Amino acid sequence: MVSRPQLLSVGDRVRFDGREHTVAALSGTSVRLVNDGQVASVVLLPHLLASDGFTVLSTGPTRPLLPAADALDGLPKAAVERAEWWQRHLVEMLTGHQGGDPRGPVRAEYDPAMRSLRQRELTKLTELLAAGEEVALSTLRRMRSRFEREGVAGLVDGRLRKPSTGTGRADPRVVAAIEKVVAGQTERSTVSGQVLRRRVERAIVAEHGDGTVPMPSRATFYRLLEAVSTGRHTLGSARTRRSLAKRPERVFGQLTAARPGEVMEIDSTPLDVLVVHDDGEVDTCELTGLVDLATRTLAAVVLRPSTKAVDAALLLARAMTPEPMRPGWADALRMSRSVLPHSSLLPLDERLAKAAAVPVIVPETVVSDHGKAFLSDTFRQACRSLGISFQLAHPDTPTDRPHIERTLGSVATMFAQYVAGHKGRCVEMRGKDPAAEAVWSIHALQDMLQEWVAKIFTDRRSS
Repeated sequence: MVSRPQLLSVGDRVRFDGREHTVAALSGTSVRLVNDGQVASVVLLPHLLASDGFTVLSTGPTRPLLPAADALDGLPKAAVERAEWWQRHLVEMLTGHQGGDPRGPVRAEYDPAMRSLRQRELTKLTELLAAGEEVALSTLRRMRSRFEREGVAGLVDGRLRKPSTGTGRADPRVVAAIEKVVAGQTERSTVSGQVLRRRVERAIVAEHGDGTVPMPSRATFYRLLEAVSTGRHTLGSARTRRSLAKRPERVFGQLTAARPGEVMEIDSTPLDVLVVHDDGEVDTCELTGLVDLATRTLAAVVLRPSTKAVDAALLLARAMTPEPMRPGWADALRMSRSVLPHSSLLPLDERLAKAAAVPVIVPETVVSDHGKAFLSDTFRQACRSLGISFQLAHPDTPTDRPHIERTLGSVATMFAQYVAGHKGRCVEMRGKDPAAEAVWSIHALQDMLQEWVAKIFTDRRSS
């Protein structure tokens, strides 16, 4: 049995006496109806509601159709103009106001009190076709329905409003299970897609029960897996996958340092070079560096078999101490030959006369990760005794220290690759026997690195 509506509004489309009518006016208990043949009739409301076959086909607008202020923000200009064009014509068709302006006069051919909705649709269709717009009646009705339901936002191409996820019409429960499995794969070893398919099957059974949700075909599953895991390296390098997962979802911030030493970053990383240690063993060494944000200067750098707390503390002192010239260094590397304003400091410290052209920077704030060497009491006590503020970055968040990360990466590409014993940054890039090429001790390599910092890295912007 059809439910009886308790209230009608002007513009409603109803079925009465076997024909479609439009509610043209309401007066007390009387309802004025107009059918598609422009024949008007007045019916008592109780009689109308109680008649056999009566039903409300569609409701007319009960209030002005006003778009949200930001409904079209960020959309292409052409899409916005097209949506506004549709809005003007649909408002005119639904309300009768010329040009879609609520303050404009009502056009007789679109007057809801005199014309049924179908008549107004046919009139608007004829008008659009005469103006050269190839619009079908079904398209006009679809746009009207979307406009009444969603406002002006419904007149925009759905592909512009909702970016495609690549999952199409797939069962959302299957897509959710794939997303869950892909998210859980971040810290795990890389496996094949077939293994992930089995995990998805088990996840669906555990959540929805056996046989409730059908699994897609093998080809469809791989298509969905590719769509969900795009950019995550789910089936690729585990190292890359973990690195991408560390990227913050928020927009990167930018810390600006106004003067040298205001903010400095410290970090350690294995150097991609094999060295000969004092006991004759060929092995890797660690590079620890301190970079200044204001000048991007590598203020101090040290190589050790493994970085200890005392090495990190020593790095702070080296940043505040002039770098002495080494035997064999070119005179062009002297502080006295550089453009740095050293002459005004000579009366204060004569050591600058024999120093290399490397800036001397007094740290005010040092930012580090959660490495053991930097969390130690030795390093913290060194910061306190030198009046340095110590600040920890967020755990496992390299983007909190982007400058030192990039600087140490530059050492790997601009220095380490030219040194005998270079082994590459990973096994895939390693030569057959890099240990056979290792000839430098860690002390000789330290001297070479210091000369490279003074000659190449510090002056790289002017070269």
